[in-house]
Order: sequence, then structure tokens, then C-alpha cells
Amino acid sequence: MANSRKSVRWTVVSVAVTAVLAPLVYGADAREAEATLMIHAGELAPSQLPRNLVGQFCEHLGANIYNGMDAQILRNPTLADYPFSTGQMTPDGVVTFLYERSKIEEELRRQATHYGWPQSELGDLVNARADGLASFWGRSGKPEAVVVSPDTGPYGGRAQRVEFKGAGGIKQWAWLPLHRARKYEFDLLARSPDLAAVKVSLTCQGTASACAEATVSGLAGEWHKLAGTLTVPQDSRANVPYCLELSCEATGQIVIAHLFLRPSDHIDGADPDVVKWLKKARLPLLRWPGGNFVSAYHWVDGVGPVEQRLTLPNYAWGGVEPNTFGTDEFIAFCRAVGCESMICINGGTGTPEEAAQWVEYCNGPVTSPQGARRAANGHPKPYHVRHWEAGNELWGRWQAHWTTARGYPDRYLQFAKAMREADPSIILHACGAPVLWGHAWNNALIAAAAPALHSLTDHPLIGGDLSRNTDPLDVYRDFMRVPDVLERKWGDLRDEMARGGVRDGRLAVTELQMFAHLGPEAGGQSEWLNRQNLVTPATLGEALYDTLIFHAAARLQPFVELVTHSATVNHGGGLRKERERVYANPCYYASRFMADWAEATPVKIELHAPSEKAPIILPDVRNAGGDPSFGVVDALAGRAVNGDLRLSLVNRGTGGALVLKVKADGFAGGNKAEVWTLTGPAPWAANSLEQPDAVAPTRSEAEVSNDSLTLQLAPYSVMQVRWGARVK
Repeated sequence: MANSRKSVRWTVVSVAVTAVLAPLVYGADAREAEATLMIHAGELAPSQLPRNLVGQFCEHLGANIYNGMDAQILRNPTLADYPFSTGQMTPDGVVTFLYERSKIEEELRRQATHYGWPQSELGDLVNARADGLASFWGRSGKPEAVVVSPDTGPYGGRAQRVEFKGAGGIKQWAWLPLHRARKYEFDLLARSPDLAAVKVSLTCQGTASACAEATVSGLAGEWHKLAGTLTVPQDSRANVPYCLELSCEATGQIVIAHLFLRPSDHIDGADPDVVKWLKKARLPLLRWPGGNFVSAYHWVDGVGPVEQRLTLPNYAWGGVEPNTFGTDEFIAFCRAVGCESMICINGGTGTPEEAAQWVEYCNGPVTSPQGARRAANGHPKPYHVRHWEAGNELWGRWQAHWTTARGYPDRYLQFAKAMREADPSIILHACGAPVLWGHAWNNALIAAAAPALHSLTDHPLIGGDLSRNTDPLDVYRDFMRVPDVLERKWGDLRDEMARGGVRDGRLAVTELQMFAHLGPEAGGQSEWLNRQNLVTPATLGEALYDTLIFHAAARLQPFVELVTHSATVNHGGGLRKERERVYANPCYYASRFMADWAEATPVKIELHAPSEKAPIILPDVRNAGGDPSFGVVDALAGRAVNGDLRLSLVNRGTGGALVLKVKADGFAGGNKAEVWTLTGPAPWAANSLEQPDAVAPTRSEAEVSNDSLTLQLAPYSVMQVRWGARVK
């Protein structure tokens, strides 16, 4: 039987060990390891847990917002020039763009394949771009019948001119959310010197004729915004792409500024499935708009009538920013979900005055200049955004207008003064550096700006590049120890802030996820690590990892003020959207579990459990110090607002199932406890479009006798226990 050591706190600490064990291996006749948990339910911690420990973060990156949270279906709907990123940055932290035609065409083919374009049409897609058609748009009909060229929109920026010399048009392949919507709305901003009407249609792949079409009339020489609907018949196929086409059989020309396509069940432009999933998770807080993106984002580009907003390059990630999801759309999304809003301001290319105006736009009265602008945009009542972040990762050279450890305090004090003058009630979070290595940055900030500080941020995006010769379970073991390391480092930061004169200092973890990556191919028989067995944000491992982080944050209360996990949809934050269908990653369920802990009060516990040793192979933790061992079981116990006893448990070991014997004093519990378990066959188990529920919670009940219960902790599992009070 494994040796163990007792741990006592308001909540469980990372279990210290007297003997470091090799991974426990069990056969059919082997005895399961045991752990014990004593809960002192009457000994409450001095602080309740905040709602915002399970927030999330969204950024204009990939398909996180556009083609993610946003219901608009098409790619590049503003028909803009589309700069593809090289992945390299300028010395000022701005992305550089591809200029070689062959590399651009290679990237266009790659992305179009990912989006579901039929392989047989990729050649036309590439040729159409070379002829002057916007990226991700192709031609229908004979190429000589449809002449394309760039033009200029009504407020500047690129528009698309299409000349019809014969029957044909422009098209884009897309997936439709036919599992829930058959009616689609299109929105066309266009003008024509000689055409009165064009046709918009949808055609199912593999069929010759359109299944839905509408004639768009009202074109004129001046710009007009025209709209219509397309209804796909019930008997149309649901699991194939559809081709949206704008066409004309007459000769003439049209200039298009945008063409949007949305399902009719969108919620103020948002994807209703994403909204539904986030509401189910009781999401408390959402951070936006970055991330790296915000360091070159000017908020005024994203407010006002959509047709007046220019499409601009995305200077952090490549591609474009159409500015159709700006401040007002973000607030509307948060209100649809029922969560609070958090805004990270442009502390890079932005100015303190610009940030102050953004605060005033959100929170100022209608009598203020920016409050009047908000009212003119249809929102007279202030948004009351409380949480603001003064820049994103400005210590990183990938950040537009990054700065130094001494430069940031100078910048922060200017921003803090201007923003607080706009609204003294805001909660302002300063840009801290990661605690694993950012001691010099954080100490310089504390020394220079302590009286003006409330909280520092941390982005524990921990991992690094890994050799493919690595044992995948070693990667997992390292990640299971990381929360213990962070808990220790965050405690040190709390003490440093107090010593430095920061009054009631706090920590805001505003980005979080596993961040290990495969290194170059190693070759040979020993190449063990691959994309299928690396623990990533999409896997069960992330759910265990996040729960351990939530436990650590709970143990440090009230220091850890909030956590916003990265990044909502298609970037590890918990939801995936593929082919217009939304499903959950395992970590979504971990956040949903912990949402039940809002305003609960932790209680004292004693835990005895086996231990394992982390091999310390993750590059980002090699110099973190501390004990390499970790307790196989981690636990949190607390009293819910209604008086129920809650347990959150993680079996993070690699040795198999464990028996946990639980005893409570100071609590008159009922004779049954509700148990929810999230587990899978391996820590890299994941959900997919084809198997969206492969890793999902299951419910059971545990019998209680003499205020005790026995729980079977499955391998690689998160367990939530809801133990109701005894009915009198």
C-alpha cells in the first residue's frame, strides 16, 4: 500500500508526500489504492468563492468570434483584401504578411480545404483570386463570362466589382446549421450602374439546381442595403456543404461592399447554440477583445453602423478584421448569455485618452460625449462594464508596441489616471508577467505604481515544445503538478504585493490553458508523442488541469479575484464549432461543475493520499523549483449557499482507480449524495464532431452511513459530489 502524508487546511493543499511512488499499476487481482478525506464542515474559511473563477476569454483569433460565437456563416463577407500571416513579427510586434504568390495560394488552398471547399474547385478559387476576386470567393459559370476587379466601398476600403458578360456569378461554399434552422437571412450592400436585380441562391453539393433562391431587386447607382431570405427544404441533405451564389443572367455590373448570411434563429447576430451552451454553464464573466489582437485594436473602428465600419488587417494574427463584432455586439452577446463583461484595452498602439473614451462610451451618461455616441448607436443606457484590463502581455515581443519592465509602470500610470477619471468605479487590472519567470517585471510594477494598483494579471500558458521521443504520460504528469507550482508562486506574489504597499492586492488570471506543442519530427521507433496522445486543451487532461487550478484559486481566496479561461470557441476554451455544429470539449464540463461553487464557503479538510513524481520535462517548468511530487488526489470541500456540502475531487494519478473514504463532522447530511463524474480511458481522450459525447459527465448516487461515504475515483477523473442536508 502506498505511503502518504496528511494535509490540513481550509481546503486541501497539494498533498505533500513522505514517499515518492512509481506509478501504481493494477491488474485484475490487484488491490485498489485508498485515500481518506476528513471534512470539518463546521470550520469555515473566512472568504466565500467569487462567481468569476470560471470566466472565459474571447479574441479575434481564428474562428473564435467570427465563424464561432458569431452566427454569420460566410468567410470574408466584406470581400476584402486578405493578408495571410507569415507567422513572423516585426521588431515592433506586428505580424508580417505573405507576398509570394505561390505561398499565398498554398495557404488559400489549405484554409479552403479546412473550411470544406470541394477539392475539385480549389483551382478555380486560386485562379479567381489571381484575377481580382476576394479570397474565399470563387466564380460560377465560365471565367470569361464573369470579370472581377477590386473597387472601393461607400466609406472607403475594398469592395468587389463583378461584371457579367454572360450567365454566371460569384460563389462560396459553406456549411449550414440545418440541424436547427432551415431559413437563412442574407444582407447585401451594393450598387449597380446598369442592373436592377441579381439572384442569390443556395445549392446542395451534388445537385445541379438551387434548392433555395431569391431575386434581389432595388439595385441602383447609389449604395443600397438590400436583404432577403432563403429557405432550404426539409428534405435537403444536412451533412454536406452548400454553395451560396450571387448571379445574374443579364449583362451588366455590380459593386458589392458586403454579403452576409445568417441563420434566421441568430440572437442579435450571435450563434444560438453557443449562447445555449454558455448559459447552461452559467458563465459569469467574458473577457474581450484580446489577447494579442487588442494591442493594435482601436475600438472606434467597431462601433456605429456596420456598413460604415472598415475592414482592416488583423495585425496580431493575419487575415482581416471586418469590425462587425465590436463593443455593442460584445455587450449584446454577454447579455444574451447572462454574463458580466470584461474589456482589455489597447495598451500597445492605443493612448490613455482613447482608453478613457472607451470607458466613457461603455459607462458614461448620455450627456457625456461618448455616452452620446453610444446613444446615437441605439444604446442610451450605460453598459456599466466594471472590469477593465490595462493592456495584454505587453512584456512580449509579439505584442504591438511591447515595452520593458520599467516602461510598463510609466505607461500603466497614465492609462490608470485617464481611465479612472472617466469612471472612478471601475476595477482596473494591471498587466502582470507570468509568475514562473516574471518576477522582475512584477516587482518593478509594484515598486513604481503600488498606490495605483488593485490587481495584477497572469497568463499561465504553460508547456513549451516537446521532443516526440517523450512518453505522453510524462507530459501529463508534469501538467498535473503545474497547479501546485502556480499555487506556490501566486502565494509568493500575494506576499510581495503586500510587502510592496499594494493594499488588498488581487490576482486576475485572464488567460489559461495547457500550452504544450510537438517539436520537430524525431524519426525512428522511439517517436512516442504525437497529436493523438498529447494532452491539449481539447482533451480530458485540460478538464483535470483546470479543476486543479480552480482548487488552487479557492485555497488562495480572496487573492485570486477571477479566472478567464482561453478562449470560448475553437481555441481551447471549452466549445468547438465545426461545420456549424457546436459541441463541448471536456474542460467545458469542468467549468460547468465549478460554476456550482459560486459563493460557496470552503471548509477545513484533512487528506491522506498516495503520490507520484513529475519528471519535469515541460520546458516552462524546468526552473520552477519545489517538490516534484504531487498528491494523486486533490480535493476541495465547501458549504453551498443553501447549506449543502460540496466536494470537488480530482484523481490525477496514472496508476488506476482509487477508493476514497470520506467522513464529515459538523454536518447533518442526508443518506444519499449525488455524484457527477467526468472521465475517459486516457488523459488525451477527447470529443469530436463525429463523437461529441465521448467524454461527458455521468450521474450516480453514493450511499451515506454514519456521515461517511465511499467513492470510487476512476482514473483520470473529475468528480463533483452534492451532499444535501438531512431532511428533518
